[in-house]
Amino acid sequence: MNDVILNSLSYGMYAIGVKDGEKKSACIANTVIQVANTPNIIAVSLNHDNYSCRCIQRNGLFTVSVLSEDTSGAVIGALGFSSGRDTDKLKNVRHRVLAEGIPVIKENTCCWFLCRVLTSSETATHTVFLAEVIAGSEKAVGKPMTYEYYHRVIKGRAPKNAPTYREEKQTAQEQGGESWICTVCGYVYSDPFVPFEELPDDWVCPICGAPKSAFKRQQ
Repeated sequence: MNDVILNSLSYGMYAIGVKDGEKKSACIANTVIQVANTPNIIAVSLNHDNYSCRCIQRNGLFTVSVLSEDTSGAVIGALGFSSGRDTDKLKNVRHRVLAEGIPVIKENTCCWFLCRVLTSSETATHTVFLAEVIAGSEKAVGKPMTYEYYHRVIKGRAPKNAPTYREEKQTAQEQGGESWICTVCGYVYSDPFVPFEELPDDWVCPICGAPKSAFKRQQ
């Protein structure tokens, strides 16, 4: 089977908020689904290597913030393409901290949930948490961002830890210009008409907001 056909499945874009002692952090996930009601139970899949996964395993609590189509790609880049182990991922991201000490993202999100882990299941690469929704928004606003919208409109890519990650190969047309890659999020700039060197000094990565200096020539 061609793994690419799994991309036809429906996915969303979510920020998973966690805590590690007094430290707060968050990551991006595309696999959050409701599996039961009365009580409301959701499933969330995170890579074993994710710092957020370890935080949830230790604390048993997390939040889900549902991103909207108005959520900036820079927010997704900040939360999705670096590790919370050694980075304050929330430094430049608007958020609030619940009484439980867990952050909720406020960057044009649709709604949020506070979840308590009931059980989990392990795969070779990911942990699937089953959790009860114990609090959340009274209403949803905006249009939720789908994974398809993230790829097609924002031109975002999946990090290697994402369950939907596929190695992307450039087409002959894309290879027409010299390629420069963002060392933060992996975005590739390759415009045959506007060389990277001619971009203004204040140009930033359209996905994660990293400065021009964060790019390196792709070999």
